[in-house]
Amino acid sequence: MAEIQCEEPNPYQVALKQLEIVAEKMKLEPDIHEVLKLPKRVLEVAIPVRMDNGRIKVFRGFRVQHHDALGPYKGGIRYHPKVCLDEVRALAMWMSMKCAVVGLPYGGGKGGIICNPKEMSVGEIERLTRRFTSEIMEIIGPYRDVPAPDVYTSGREMAWIFDTYSKAKGYAVPEVVTGKPIEVGGSLGRKEATSRGTVIAVREAAKRTKLDLTKATCAIQGYGNVGYHAALLQRELGSKIVSVSDSRGGIYNSDGLDPKAVKQFKSKNRTVVGYPGSEKITNAELLELDIDVLIPAALEGQILADNAPRIKAKIISEGANGPTTPEADDILYEKGTLLVPDILANAGGVTVSYFEWLQNLTRESWTEETVNNKLEERMVTAFKTVYDVSQREKVHMRTAAYMIAVERIGNAIKLRGLFP
Repeated sequence: MAEIQCEEPNPYQVALKQLEIVAEKMKLEPDIHEVLKLPKRVLEVAIPVRMDNGRIKVFRGFRVQHHDALGPYKGGIRYHPKVCLDEVRALAMWMSMKCAVVGLPYGGGKGGIICNPKEMSVGEIERLTRRFTSEIMEIIGPYRDVPAPDVYTSGREMAWIFDTYSKAKGYAVPEVVTGKPIEVGGSLGRKEATSRGTVIAVREAAKRTKLDLTKATCAIQGYGNVGYHAALLQRELGSKIVSVSDSRGGIYNSDGLDPKAVKQFKSKNRTVVGYPGSEKITNAELLELDIDVLIPAALEGQILADNAPRIKAKIISEGANGPTTPEADDILYEKGTLLVPDILANAGGVTVSYFEWLQNLTRESWTEETVNNKLEERMVTAFKTVYDVSQREKVHMRTAAYMIAVERIGNAIKLRGLFP
C-alpha cells in the first residue's frame, strides 16, 4: 500500500527528536538509543467493510507495538481521516514513555484506522471495528497487547472489540481491552480519568508556581471527552473557563463559560461555535489568549516555534498527545512557562486503564473513590519525581519525564538481555 504522509510537523520525527535530546542529556548508551528509536512491530491491515448501501469499502488500519520490556503493549485506537503510520509510530513511543513515567507494567502500543466516523452510521462503525479486531487478533491479548479508546472511539467500540475477541476464544475475556462501559467490565472513574490526571497536574504545577487557581482563567483546546471533563474539574478548583474549542473553531467569554451548558449546545449543534453570549475565535487564537492555564486537548502539533513566543499561559497541561514541538518546548521554558508534558499530564487515562485491567483479571470491582484515590496517589508521586529531576538537572519537564522513562525502560532492556 502507498504510504500516506503525515501533516507537518511529522509526529514521529518529533518523537525521535525528543528521544535524541534526552539521550544526549543523559549520555544514553547508543545500543539502548537504537533499540528505542524503532517499534518492535508494525502491522498494517486492509479492512473490507460492507457499507449500508451494499457496496464494500476497504479501509486501512494500523497497530504499532513500540516496546514491551516493562510489560504488555498498551495504547488506544483512533478513528480519524488523517491517521498516518508515522503518527501511530509516534503515539506508540509516547505510550511507552507515559507508562514508564507513572510506573505501570506496560510497554507502548497504538492503533488507528483511516476513516471519518462522523460520516458513517453506527452499523458501519461496528462492522469496521469488529473486522479490524479480527485482523489484529493474533497480536493482541490480555498479556500481549491491550487496546483502549482514543480519538473518536469510546466504550462502545471497546465493547465490540471485547465481544469479537471473546467470541473467537469461546469465553469472555474482558481484560483484552480497557475503557469499556461499566456494564461489561469497565472501571468506575475511567471516563474522566485522563481529564482528572491533567487537572491534578495543573493543581500540582500551581503549587510550585504559587498560582491561585481560584482566581485563575483557563482555556481548553478540544472539547471532546478529555476537554469537557477537564473543564468541569478545573471549574471545581475555582478556575474560570473563558474559552473552549473544537475542530470547527472556538468560543470566548471573559466572564466565563458554563461547561455543562456548552456541552449541551455542542451535542445539539455538533460544535461549540455559536454558543450564546460568546465571541467566535480560532483554535490558533485560543492558544494565545491572556490566560493563566492552557489545556491542549485536541491533536498533535498545535504549539510550534512560530506561536510559542505569543503564548501567555503560566501553566500548560497537555491533555492531548504531542501538541508541542521540541523547539516550542525550549521557547516556553525560557519564558518561564511551566509545561506539564503529555507523557505525565494525560497519564491518568492509561493509569485507570491499568486499574480496569487488574479488576478484570481478578474479576473484582472497585469503588470510584478507590479508583480516584489510587489515581491521585500515582499522579502526585509521578509529578513530584519529574519536577524534582527538572529542578536538579535544570531542564524542562518534558526532558525530565523522558529521562525517567528512558532510564526505566533501558534498565529493563539490559536486565532482560537479548534472546535468541
